[in-house]
Amino acid sequence: MTERQGVVLYGPPASGKDTVTVALSNLDSKYAQFARLKVGTGKSAGYRMGTAEQLHALETAGDVVYANSRYGNTYVIDAPGLDAAFEAGVPVVHLGQVDGVRALVDGYSAGWSVVLLWCPREVTEQRSAGRGDSDTAARLAAWDATREDLDAHPRMAWDLTMDTTTLGPQDAARLIDQLLAQRAGAATA
Repeated sequence: MTERQGVVLYGPPASGKDTVTVALSNLDSKYAQFARLKVGTGKSAGYRMGTAEQLHALETAGDVVYANSRYGNTYVIDAPGLDAAFEAGVPVVHLGQVDGVRALVDGYSAGWSVVLLWCPREVTEQRSAGRGDSDTAARLAAWDATREDLDAHPRMAWDLTMDTTTLGPQDAARLIDQLLAQRAGAATA
């Protein structure tokens, strides 16, 4: 049996995680962004909105793979959600914390391809303002936290590293798709 494959896109806010995921989905419909459970308020698109009670039930069952708090909300990667995402195809999980990447890769069995998407802080500021974010200052603070996180984990292994100021989303998607195809071929060889 071929191992299930998933993609982790790690990077600061506005580094291109959404844009590259759309390009992946356009390249092959098997790719779909993993909708994390979000407990809180604000933007609901791309999330499964949940309650504190749902989060508690997941915690009690041991089904929380990773949870973090940012922007006054709690974001959860849960085993039942991942199970459903793998049934549908190849989940693309967005993360901004190395601990989250490690928790996912170590805590949920699959063939994870881990991709670092990067852009300079000023690009995050420009992109955030350009898309109309009302919380650009918080996104810049998250960019700073992501930089500190990378500096604190210099030995983190990335399967691919991409600068989204020089590599377009379609090219990034093709490189990710090629990586998964190579890994699938190696697994069946």
